Amino acid sequence: MRVVLQRSKRSSVTVDNEIVGQIEFGLTLLVGVTHEDTLEDVNYVAEKIVNLRIFEDENGKMNHSLVDVKGEILSISQFTLYGDSKKGRRPNFMAAAKPELAEDLYNQFNGALRSKDIKVQTGVFGAMMDVSISNDGPVTLIIDSK
Repeated sequence: MRVVLQRSKRSSVTVDNEIVGQIEFGLTLLVGVTHEDTLEDVNYVAEKIVNLRIFEDENGKMNHSLVDVKGEILSISQFTLYGDSKKGRRPNFMAAAKPELAEDLYNQFNGALRSKDIKVQTGVFGAMMDVSISNDGPVTLIIDSK
């Protein structure tokens, strides 16, 4: 499982000109699933994300986690995170999980985040989405369960 995480002042996702998910403060996650991922990967990444100390304290140091600051998450499925562009000019997405597995693990991932008392908004799995992110910092990290 691979997640691009951005600390966000606000973010939203729109499908067919309708906002389907939005947050005011927290993390925006672009979530990719590969065919080798399991529930162990889901739980590892969820635990890592909610406890990463990437929010500033009163001295401007990144000492607080999402849990500490009571932030929210906007989670967006993103199979293109497993795109391979080493050969040719068109990415190969063979490393991305098949939609059935990916959707199941993506939903379990969001459930794991919610089980930690985090408010989680999502896009629509498999849909064309417009994502708007106001990156705070900017702070952007890549979390990979492998």
